[in-house]
Amino acid sequence: MTSAGRIKRGVPEGLWIRCPQCKGTIFRKEMEARLSVCPDCRHHFYLPARERIKQLLDEGSFEEWFTQLRPKDPLGFTDRVLYSQRLEAEQAKTGMPDAAVVGRGYIRGRPVVFAVTDFAFMAGSMGSVVGEKLTRGAEEATRLKLPLIIVSGSGGGARMQEGILSLMQMAKISAALARYDQAGGLYLSILTNPTMGGVAASFALQGDLTLAEPGALVGFAGKRTIWNTVRLELPDGFQTSEFLLKHGFVDRIVPRKDLRTEVARIIDYCEH
Repeated sequence: MTSAGRIKRGVPEGLWIRCPQCKGTIFRKEMEARLSVCPDCRHHFYLPARERIKQLLDEGSFEEWFTQLRPKDPLGFTDRVLYSQRLEAEQAKTGMPDAAVVGRGYIRGRPVVFAVTDFAFMAGSMGSVVGEKLTRGAEEATRLKLPLIIVSGSGGGARMQEGILSLMQMAKISAALARYDQAGGLYLSILTNPTMGGVAASFALQGDLTLAEPGALVGFAGKRTIWNTVRLELPDGFQTSEFLLKHGFVDRIVPRKDLRTEVARIIDYCEH
């Protein structure tokens, strides 16, 4: 209570957010109005899969596929908790059955097969369901003769809890993409922060054109892992999208606000 007998009101939680790059304090609604990009330093914040779909695809155009696929625990894997329990917790937390969403939609009126991995579900790691969904997506894009767009946000790479069953998804998706390429399909890979491990070593860097958001971490093994194994100190900016663009691994860096228009322009250019 204040001296005048009034209840002292604090600032409600969640109104402000701290930028991890410039350390500035940002009004959350302003950040969201800018597509979750810092207004000061242009840092691109994490986006959930559903928000990516909302930003990139025409409103109400997305038709989700393969929703019946659910992950299993074939190895009976246990670390701190059972893998089966971890899956249940992740599903409850995110509202997603697994880390990938795949379907068909439109980008400025252009029909596409669209897939996105979500970091919120076990760091976007690629288990059997993620691999199966992406493979089926590539196969449907081949059958329908549509452009294929995959937005990668996988910091976990292959999912260790599924062992070799996870690692084999790298080859399975790559084979489906090879068949799609032989059929003349257009595959656009969009890299976001972070895209690492087996995802970066397979489908994420196999696009006909590879776009990346500014400042995205992209690579196979992280800085700490490289130091702990081979004792090499990496150069500044190593494994950022800007570094990859300079060394020919990325074709273009596209800010989030321009991504929708840029993808539509690329589709038009490649199909005419």
